[in-house]
Amino acid sequence: MASPFEHPDAAAHDDPAERNSAAGADRAAPAADPGVATSSPGEPAAAEAEAAPVSRQASSGPRGRVVALTGAASFLGRNLIGILEEDPRIARVVAIDLKPPDTGGSKLRLHTVDLTAPASEEHVAEVLAAEQVDTLVHLCFLSSPTPATAWAHELESVGTMHLLHGARQASLRKLILWSQTILYGAHPTNPNFLTEKHPLRADPEERFFADKMAAEREFNAFGARAKGTTVTILRTAPILGPTVQNYLTRYLARRLVMTMLGFDPLWQFIHEVDAIAAFKLAIDSDFPGTFNIVGDGVLPVSTIVRLAGRTSFPVLHSAAGPLVAALWAAHAAIAPPSFLRYLRYVCVADGEKAARVMGFRPVYSTREALLDYTSAQRLRDVRLLQETPA
Repeated sequence: MASPFEHPDAAAHDDPAERNSAAGADRAAPAADPGVATSSPGEPAAAEAEAAPVSRQASSGPRGRVVALTGAASFLGRNLIGILEEDPRIARVVAIDLKPPDTGGSKLRLHTVDLTAPASEEHVAEVLAAEQVDTLVHLCFLSSPTPATAWAHELESVGTMHLLHGARQASLRKLILWSQTILYGAHPTNPNFLTEKHPLRADPEERFFADKMAAEREFNAFGARAKGTTVTILRTAPILGPTVQNYLTRYLARRLVMTMLGFDPLWQFIHEVDAIAAFKLAIDSDFPGTFNIVGDGVLPVSTIVRLAGRTSFPVLHSAAGPLVAALWAAHAAIAPPSFLRYLRYVCVADGEKAARVMGFRPVYSTREALLDYTSAQRLRDVRLLQETPA
């Protein structure tokens, strides 16, 4: 019997839109990709608006604002560009990518930049200066792990350094980084809710985690040195919804879903609409610091599997590791063995700070995000919904 942790379609191991997006992602990614870091400080060194729940509105200037995005053709990038195109306060939207987003309109300017290339920092600096960019949103990160770890490291960790070196030569008002709450790590000693002050303790040997933690450290260091630039880090819970595709949606797409025998940890999600709204909020106003972006409520894994209409397949954790490791080596699993810890221990983040400082309140709860995804997936299961999630 195939493992429930195996991808339902090994030939489509990763999301091509995600892999091809974001400055350098479609540059000869190794064919094996079908598809560090110690704990980072919980808070950036840059001054944080802990005691100032009222934000400073970003000045639009006489000609409107100019927002640049890396990873413009990714799920978050495409949707943010569509929203920015409709905002009369935005004069131009600058896409820094190798692939044009399909949501661009009259405001869009595409600049082809490969962030893995050594000369990319000069190219970035030229683009930011020529377009007079005031806000840079860095979304150039994989939404799912890949066996092509060397390429992923060049894209996420080295690419972030190239981007920030270029940004230092520009006069940016604001930098926004996409991060994820799974970087806190799943541990038996975790509290019920992890705040932004808790260290990032995801497995440093796993590239998917290590590169993103390194990117956070680079942004924190940039914020400490670059006076006058607002640095915002948004750590989203796993994103779920009817049109997004990532390791989580692939996990829940199988008929049989692997779980750990004797373990039933709590999970939380953020609906795709709420994740996009949080980034738009950070673009519109100034919120220096790090923020957990999560949906209300939590659900045990057993309930998630049941609500998704799937069947749980419990496996001893001692046997699950070697099984998933073999599948991952064969490019037939959705995630490496390090992700199995999230099937054993809790990793749930506290969204109180984002509500208090940013005024962010999700429209969808964790349960509602799951049900919205499940409704669309059931239509796909019976082939009544043909489009592939983004």
